[in-house]
Amino acid sequence: MFGVDQYVLAKDSVSAEEQKSPAFRQKLLDAVRAEVGSFAAPDFILITRGLPKTRSGKIMRRVLRKIACQETAGNALGDTSTLADPSVVDTLIKEVEELLRSRNIRSAL
Repeated sequence: MFGVDQYVLAKDSVSAEEQKSPAFRQKLLDAVRAEVGSFAAPDFILITRGLPKTRSGKIMRRVLRKIACQETAGNALGDTSTLADPSVVDTLIKEVEELLRSRNIRSAL
């Protein structure tokens, strides 16, 4: 994607319908602006069910960065053998494609 991206894991208490609402996204933007500053407000917010984590629980930010930059073809993601759940990566790639398609942004994936 372009600019600042934010991957969000919503709590189970937040319904799927509420997650899709503009009001929920605005709450997220307002929280970032209040806590960090307006310079850190994301251009894209992707609400997802999982993040690529290693078996020890560390988030693989390198993989998130590659997905956001649409560098997922072939072996571009690098070594993902330490992922606890490799299916999360495929799900994220599809969700990013859907987000870009919904915003009429041409995907390089």
